Amino acid sequence: MRAVILAGGLGTRLRPYTTILPKPLVPVGDRPILEHILRRLHAYGVREVDLCLGHLGELIQVYFSQTDAMLSELELRWHWEDEPLGTAGALRIVPGLEGTFIAMNGDILTTLDYGELVAFHERTGAALTVATHAKRVDVDLGVIETDGERIVGFREKPQLDYEASMGIYVYDQRALAHLPAEGACQFPDLVLRLLDAGETVSAFRSDAEWFDIGTVSEHQRAVEAFERAPEVFAT
Repeated sequence: MRAVILAGGLGTRLRPYTTILPKPLVPVGDRPILEHILRRLHAYGVREVDLCLGHLGELIQVYFSQTDAMLSELELRWHWEDEPLGTAGALRIVPGLEGTFIAMNGDILTTLDYGELVAFHERTGAALTVATHAKRVDVDLGVIETDGERIVGFREKPQLDYEASMGIYVYDQRALAHLPAEGACQFPDLVLRLLDAGETVSAFRSDAEWFDIGTVSEHQRAVEAFERAPEVFAT
């Protein structure tokens, strides 16, 4: 199995850490978040990993040139974005993407079962599968529902439930044909292109532990969860 990791972002929401470190090297426990990702992918049979790099990407390459025996079993390939290409457009710089492959952001701590995710994707025959996680948002205000100038409903401090993308995807190679030929393309834009073309995009619902460390507060939550139960995330 092959995986592509998107590791080229500026990480502006995680400053000041990302002033001197690329986001994938921000630590959780005693390892960078990207090392946790690579170890878990390896545990589920991934042996080829393409990394799309940008901001401070040289530091990522240097760090992983000093690998232990387990990570040395991974074939790591480095691809550079001369300009930001977006969370889907970056796939255009990775040559030879064929068949089924995983693509994911380089800032995720999770216990997701990648084997189940890929098997689900293959059963559905989808062009693209998105791993999703239930997310509840508390609104600390009274919410008015209107029809023109008339109030037709009122909800006091409602809770809103969403299916959030985990930033982890399984692609069939046919999805790549729907990327624009040039310029940036964000992942939501690709999903809409696929839907407009009549392709199937599936949702793999997961209750696995999941932390997107893109902000200082979420990074702190991930660190605290890892310190409470590191064995949960072990591979």
